[in-house]
Parts: sequence; structure tokens; C-alpha cells
Amino acid sequence: MSFDSSHLKQLAINDNGFVFDPRTGHTFTLNATGLAVLEALKRGEVGEQIAEKLGIDFDLDGSEDLARDVEDFVARLQEYALVVATPEGPTA
Repeated sequence: MSFDSSHLKQLAINDNGFVFDPRTGHTFTLNATGLAVLEALKRGEVGEQIAEKLGIDFDLDGSEDLARDVEDFVARLQEYALVVATPEGPTA
């Protein structure tokens, strides 16, 4: 699944995990791993890539659990409209 990069680029994010969505005026605070996931999404990375990078950057084991945790977190970001999925392509 990919996400609308124009929407992600609109988010104001600082190094401490403070996120401001100018479209809604809502603010959020992310921990270090949440911030890493959101930044990876902004770069166009997807679930497995993000989980692998988290495992390396944060010295974590359990890639299957990491991938599931990333998927769950991205689902939460979608619920709060911080990330917006883009269509996967033409349907037949």
C-alpha cells in the first residue's frame, strides 16, 4: 500500500515527535519509533522496508512482529487521517 505523499509533506514534524496537521489543526506526539515510521512513510517506504529498518536502527528482533506492529501503527495513522492511502492502480 502506498500513501499520498502530498498529504504527508504537509505535516509539520519536529525531531521530538510533535506532529501538526495543518488541514485539521490537530496535534499529535509520537515516540521515537512512531516518528521513524512516519518519516519512512514520507520517504515512500512501505511496511516490510520500515520494519526491517526499525529492526536495524533500534536493535530489535522479531521481524514478523515488527511488520505487524508497523501495519497496526499505520492503521492508526489512517484512522487519524495523518496518512491517506492512494489507490493501488487500475481495477479490471
